[in-house]
Amino acid sequence: MSEIEKEISDKDLKKILSLVKSYTGITMEERKRELLGTRIRPQMRRLKIFKYEEYIDCIQNNPLEKQKFINLATTNETHFFRTESIWKYFENEFLPNWWLSNKGQTLRIWSAASSTGAEAYSIMMLCEEFRTKEFAFKYHVYGSDICTDVLEIANQGIYGDKVLAELKLKRPMLHQKYFNVISSTQSQIKDEFRKQVEFAVHHLHIKSSRKEFYDLIFLRNVMIYFNEPDQEMVLRHMKENLKKDGILIMGESESLARLKTDFQYSLPLIYKKAAS
Repeated sequence: MSEIEKEISDKDLKKILSLVKSYTGITMEERKRELLGTRIRPQMRRLKIFKYEEYIDCIQNNPLEKQKFINLATTNETHFFRTESIWKYFENEFLPNWWLSNKGQTLRIWSAASSTGAEAYSIMMLCEEFRTKEFAFKYHVYGSDICTDVLEIANQGIYGDKVLAELKLKRPMLHQKYFNVISSTQSQIKDEFRKQVEFAVHHLHIKSSRKEFYDLIFLRNVMIYFNEPDQEMVLRHMKENLKKDGILIMGESESLARLKTDFQYSLPLIYKKAAS
């Protein structure tokens, strides 16, 4: 029985890294050789492909395998209410201030690297809580990701204890209100709340074709995977999709300080769209 080549050659590694960059926008270094090998070898076994060169040909000529490769190459780790400070801002400052200035309108929020949906559903829960105080409040949450595997999880809304840990610890009443417990280790967003969030595939390096403009965009913990020119390109796309005075929220390990951008610092991790 044939065995998969143990190590990716320098030539094949450069090609694979080039495909990762082309398909996802992620800039990976050569030191990720073993990580990539670990991720793609199980798929090569399923395909009965034993040479990396042949696998490269396969993903270039098969759209289904290309998407599976994208899913394998991307990193997706998330949990509910990640980084408490931004959620305090969103709940206690952004929502009340937005409502004062926009009564009668629909709040539109984009979770632009939504992974399995924990961030988008965190937004939904706080919007629902705000609606208990302001009955006329309307909102729409859109979550996008390049990985179809995580979007499938997001649409199902089923999560294990690891992803739910922060929520259960700090906001147990929200878990009780918005989830059905389906096993000793899993809970699912209730149907009536899952319908409040829309998920779709989107590549951040491509300008969105959607017609909506957003009041707030969460772009968290994804820019670290892009080089500076690509980061600036993504930020230009975000600006084009934000309403006047719209807000951009970044991840805790990200900063716009060194980038050429049309966003102004407002608070830690929070930026305001600059006037045109």
